[in-house]
Amino acid sequence: MTDKSDVWQGTLALMVLKTLESMGPIHGYGIARRIEQTSGDQLSVNYGTLYPALIKLEQEGYIVSEWGVSDNNRKAKYYRLSRAGRKRLEKHTREWEKAISILSRFLSPGKEPA
Repeated sequence: MTDKSDVWQGTLALMVLKTLESMGPIHGYGIARRIEQTSGDQLSVNYGTLYPALIKLEQEGYIVSEWGVSDNNRKAKYYRLSRAGRKRLEKHTREWEKAISILSRFLSPGKEPA
């Protein structure tokens, strides 16, 4: 049994946008499962955190939602990336890559990041 970590603060929006970019329209449960799967089941997505994040991303215009029917024939809200969301994803990715590069300098002093 492995201990799962909660998603780090500030990373959920990036993971949601990246998931929508790679998967296309998908419902909230599918987003959560995909994030957990992509992490190698090292992360646990809390629905009490995910759904408010989806609402916020939609209010900010980064994602768009519409009702549909899931694979198990249930009504579900499907989310997709908007044009503004694609731009935000690019910017967010650059910001995190820079932060990771800076942090790696502290974790591995004397080594230049790859």
